[in-house]
Amino acid sequence: MSVSATLAASETIAARRAAGEEVLALAFGEAGIPVHPRLAQRLAQAAAKTSYGPVSGIRPAREAVAGYWTRRELPTAEHQVLLGPGSKPLLFAVLRAVGGDAVVPSPAWVSYAAQAELIGRTPLRVSTPSGQGGVPEADRLRRTVTDARRAGLDPRIVVATLPDNPTGRLASEAAVKGLCEAARELDLVILADEIYRDLVFEDGAFPSPAAWAPERTVTTTALSKNYALGGWRIGAARFPDGGEGAELRERVRGIASELWSSTPMPMQHAAAYAWSDPEELTERLTASRRLHGSVARAVAGIFRSVGCEVGEPQGGFYVWPDFGPLAPVLRERWNIESSQDLAAVLLDEFGVGVLPGSAFGDACEPNRKRSGDEDGLRLRVAVPGVYGSTESERLAALMSDDPVATPWIADALESLGGKLSALTGTRRP
Repeated sequence: MSVSATLAASETIAARRAAGEEVLALAFGEAGIPVHPRLAQRLAQAAAKTSYGPVSGIRPAREAVAGYWTRRELPTAEHQVLLGPGSKPLLFAVLRAVGGDAVVPSPAWVSYAAQAELIGRTPLRVSTPSGQGGVPEADRLRRTVTDARRAGLDPRIVVATLPDNPTGRLASEAAVKGLCEAARELDLVILADEIYRDLVFEDGAFPSPAAWAPERTVTTTALSKNYALGGWRIGAARFPDGGEGAELRERVRGIASELWSSTPMPMQHAAAYAWSDPEELTERLTASRRLHGSVARAVAGIFRSVGCEVGEPQGGFYVWPDFGPLAPVLRERWNIESSQDLAAVLLDEFGVGVLPGSAFGDACEPNRKRSGDEDGLRLRVAVPGVYGSTESERLAALMSDDPVATPWIADALESLGGKLSALTGTRRP
């Protein structure tokens, strides 16, 4: 098992910068905004709480998470909640507790398939509906699971990401309902990763699988994306109410007791405050959505301006450009045949760090496959790398009514556009 592609890319870019190279870091999925002072204060106040806590998490934190979901139209009781040191360990524990093979979207965040492989199971990739991301298309899901079972495999769980990493898209209500219907027919547990839920750019109903398949949906979240607390490592899982949900939660709790014992106590106290949605933090979320949304849309526009196909970002902080229309030009100019080649040229020749679509299990639909373009020539671009090089710049970008107009972001976007023009040989409008 190699190091996760996202973390490996971050380390590579850090090493190049340490060696004196200038790199526009658009590879790592970190929110890129300063911690709110009230959150830092809460963590400092709890720093002396060094004892082990209950495996499931302290009651005030679980009650806060239950309230968080209830306010988002998913009524939740504290006994349905289990905390962990980040959502990634919780995802792994749920996959292990459910057992069997796992269905993951194509493309999907790098760790879903890797975690299935870590427990000795087969990840089954199912394409998402056209123009959407994060949710396996229902009919394809049915065919894949039926064929897998005939072949002797044992799929028991399907993963969904809302909104999606890597595409930055939010699946439609119809797509999520279709997923829920198929999962019920196939008796699959749905593992809904909703870590970016608070960063959907437009207001409106959120299509959580737990709303239509509550008896079989486990939902996870964390504070690493909405409040940019990735290094604090705290996440939460919501289990179905009732006997089967309680049984699954207990199996996950048993796994947790052997893997991490308990979530760090100071983080739990800070998280109890964060998940209670105090006004000062909800204001921070509003500013975060404005920053991520305005920059992601601007970056998508830059990629379109050189001839890429790009779906409009809807949440999170990612852009998913497809260089397929430019494949002949890229092949002729740079001998690029794959998304790995494309990412390597951007880094080595232009100092732009991104991730290849292949890292996310990207695969072309048969009717889109082009000669020499088997993985679609797609990239995942994480936009927080342009928010600023100092804490003060990032805070100013966050507080700006027009973040893309701040000088350092405007300069970074202009530089990116120039590099893409040089890569593709196109002239931007």
